[in-house]
Amino acid sequence: MSTSTLERTARTRRSRPRSRTVNARPALALSTLKPHQYDLRPACASLVCPDCGTWVPITGLGNKTTKVVPHDTGLANKDVSVRCRLGSNRLVTVNVTVKKWQERLEDGHAETGHRRKTTVLRKPKVAIAPAVSQIAAQKQAPADDEHGDGRPMWLLREMKWASTESAVRDANTRRAQLPAGAAPLGAPPVPLKKLTPGRRAS
Repeated sequence: MSTSTLERTARTRRSRPRSRTVNARPALALSTLKPHQYDLRPACASLVCPDCGTWVPITGLGNKTTKVVPHDTGLANKDVSVRCRLGSNRLVTVNVTVKKWQERLEDGHAETGHRRKTTVLRKPKVAIAPAVSQIAAQKQAPADDEHGDGRPMWLLREMKWASTESAVRDANTRRAQLPAGAAPLGAPPVPLKKLTPGRRAS
C-alpha cells in the first residue's frame, strides 16, 4: 500500500525571524522603490521583494541590521514552497523618512484619484451608397400612397393619363390655332418642298 506525500506550501512570513544570516548582496535602498511598493508603518513594515514580487516583512526597522525576512516566492499556505534565495535576508537601507514616504504616497493618490477614463468617440457608421441601377429603380417606383391599395402599376399609369388627357388635348388644339403672322420676327420661312441636293455642274 503506497502512501501519498503532501506537497509543501509556502511558509508564513515571520516578522521577527531568529536567523542571523545576512545576504551577501548589496543593501536594498528604499529610495529605489516606488512609494506603493513599501510600507514604513511600524505595525506592518514590509516591502515588495524586487526578485520575486511578493510582499515581505522587514525585520529590525530602525536598527543596524534592517533586512528582508526569509520568504518563499508564492503566497503563504497557498503556492508551492520555493524559497527566494536572492531576496531572503537581504539588508535594507532605510533612506526615506516616514513623513516623506506619506507625502509621496498621498501625492500619488491625488494624481491618480481625479483621472477619468477617456471617452471613446466612435465614428458613425456611414450608409453604403446605392448602385446606379438601384437609384433608377427608386425613381421609377411609385409613391407609397399610390401602391398602398395593391393595384398594379400599369393601371395606375392609365388612371393618371385619363385624368390629364383632356387638358393635354386642349393644349394641343390651342397650339394648332395660332393666328396668321404669329411666327417669330426674323425667322426664316419653313420650306414646303422637299429639297434634294444635286450634283455640282463641272
